[in-house]
Amino acid sequence: MKIKVELVKSPIGAIPKHRKTVAALGLKKLHSTNEFEDNVAIRGMIKQVSHLVKVTELD
Repeated sequence: MKIKVELVKSPIGAIPKHRKTVAALGLKKLHSTNEFEDNVAIRGMIKQVSHLVKVTELD
């Protein structure tokens, strides 16, 4: 299963660790998206920055 992650809030005011996590997810600008295979590592990254991103599950 794949998941799509979209950056919906700017990480400018976020703590540096969260900014690095957003960058590691490959999200650079607002409303940029990236697709990943659903696994524990990606889910952990998403949970850390859940206030900045929107997640959609793809089939």
